[in-house]
Amino acid sequence: MFNKILIANRGEIACRVIRTARRMGIATVAVYSDADRNALHVTMADEAIHIGGSPSRESYLLGERVIEAARRTGAQAIHPGYGFLSENAEFCNACKRENIVFIGPPVKAIKAMGSKSAAKQIMEAAGVPLVPGYHGDDQDPAVLRQASDSMGYPVLLKATAGGGGKGMRQVWRAEEFDEALAAAKREALNAFGDERMLVEKYLTQPRHVEIQVFCDQQGRAVYLFERDCSVQRRHQKVIEEAPAPGMSQALRQQMGEAAIRAAQAIDYEGAGTVEFLLDSDGSFYFMEMNTRLQVEHPVTEMITGQDLVEWQLRVASGEHLPCPQEQLEIRGHAFEARIYAEDPDNDFLPVTGTLRFLQPPATGHHVRVDTGVRQGDEVSVFYDPMIAKLVVWDEDRERALTRLTRALAEYRISGMTTNLEFLYNLANCPAFRAAELDTGFIDKHHAEIFLEGEERLARDLPLAALYLVLRQQQQAEQAARHSRDPFSPWHQTQGWRLNAPSQRHFSLLLHEQAYPLVVEERRSGAACGYRIEGAGTVYCQDARGRLEGSQLRANLDGYQLNATVSEHDGIISLYTADSALSFRLQRPDLGEQQDAGSAGALNAPMNGTVVALLVEPGSKVAKGDALLVMEAMKMEHSLRAPADGRVVSFYYQAGDLVDGGRELLEFEQDHEA
Repeated sequence: MFNKILIANRGEIACRVIRTARRMGIATVAVYSDADRNALHVTMADEAIHIGGSPSRESYLLGERVIEAARRTGAQAIHPGYGFLSENAEFCNACKRENIVFIGPPVKAIKAMGSKSAAKQIMEAAGVPLVPGYHGDDQDPAVLRQASDSMGYPVLLKATAGGGGKGMRQVWRAEEFDEALAAAKREALNAFGDERMLVEKYLTQPRHVEIQVFCDQQGRAVYLFERDCSVQRRHQKVIEEAPAPGMSQALRQQMGEAAIRAAQAIDYEGAGTVEFLLDSDGSFYFMEMNTRLQVEHPVTEMITGQDLVEWQLRVASGEHLPCPQEQLEIRGHAFEARIYAEDPDNDFLPVTGTLRFLQPPATGHHVRVDTGVRQGDEVSVFYDPMIAKLVVWDEDRERALTRLTRALAEYRISGMTTNLEFLYNLANCPAFRAAELDTGFIDKHHAEIFLEGEERLARDLPLAALYLVLRQQQQAEQAARHSRDPFSPWHQTQGWRLNAPSQRHFSLLLHEQAYPLVVEERRSGAACGYRIEGAGTVYCQDARGRLEGSQLRANLDGYQLNATVSEHDGIISLYTADSALSFRLQRPDLGEQQDAGSAGALNAPMNGTVVALLVEPGSKVAKGDALLVMEAMKMEHSLRAPADGRVVSFYYQAGDLVDGGRELLEFEQDHEA
């Protein structure tokens, strides 16, 4: 066994590997960029080496610097985590030349699965079922389009060197093909340095089920059952679970044995994941094999009781697999929810900011939180926006799902927009509870998950308004106590009006939509309540409550609930037992605010980098045409023309960093005569 290993990664996976290594008595070395100088994984490791600038291409993707850090510290092996260098055959080769163990598969296996088209050919020879598609070497766009036309739409474009949803596009109609291909190739080149593509028939209602495999250096192989990863956005997983709902023992064995054939066909070693599309008739098709540890590996650990990182270390050091197939068994059910700094109401675009308030749920036998951040840390533009992985376990799916929803409600974050509320609503969606899963689940159940319309307002607005009134009163009382004249009328906040009820007026911004509210005081003796309405709708007839520190105790028309309050940088967050509400007060427009739309400007939706300018200045464009592409946190976003018109000029060029909200270009809309 190794005495010291280096982790060539960052964030939660680096922290995850460090925890297992420490338990096994193995010393650890972290590497870090400028942006990660004070990161959690750096403080957790026994040693840490700076390897470069904040962009990953200047640090975590520089294999020679990682290897030099290993040589400098005497690390015998390198654990690549996932992403970055984890599936880089050149890096694996370089480790071998330096007599440093790469904790992963051999070069041959990485190369075999590194090309999706080559992988398909190997799997076909090994008897693993494949989705119909084009996997050839001829990359002429006309050839790719002809293949798509022949198999019929919809089709799926996939980068041959891809993973994690990068370089992937669904194409529903022939007229969309050219733009989708250009975007997929550009994203693939940016992410992997390789723009080659394959085309597959797109199954409209499949499930995404993957098999965890493990192989040792002596040729033994096992499968540690399956994970259902069907619930996705942007082809990236959101909630994973194990075992897959509705999986029969016979189908599980068929898929497990197919996964082992896939691994043995390339002389695999270590942890790997064979991903399948599972159709409603029980047929399944090989998608790809990830030659690394998966982000969602904790759900497999929870149902098997095995530490897969420990298995990796033991296999890489030459030991046999810790457990034969017949001794592996499934116990209970587990879910993993990925908590991201992103805005689900804005097409899941990533956001940046500082974690001003961070309070995860209590962890223990049933709840696990894998994270690489602490309160006060910054989520930057340079890396993936994942904040944490919330993993829960219980005896069966129903109980585990109850654990998940409770833990999501108890997870409290402020300082930036996150997907916590989205995850909570998704986990409570009736179709999800009934395990009616497929890869289009989020689009299909959009209205239920996003709680659109009056239901959302009736839940959120009265609670927010009550907090604002109580906060005003509290602030006035504090000012009076410190005043020379505590009885001055300037310390009163009840909204007194001559011959009219006392009222307060607020304008709340929820998900960037303004909601003007009127809060009218209703007194009955010493008791005081509030009537809350807005835009002709009465949201609450009698709101009452107490604010004690960060705790709000509310009674809304007889419905009592408690909320924890966090307020940072103008964003107010209220956390109840079953939801999280974040809002801010809208400042009055004193004339200095400019309507960007009327000025003909298009603004950056996020902090990021301009990847490409798609039209020439002065060009005439039609509504919906893509004008410019931005990239941030491994996600690409196209800005499109809001109407027919002309691009007057661009304010930034490809490669420029841009702050979210900045004007990107000047656009002149056509006006009808």
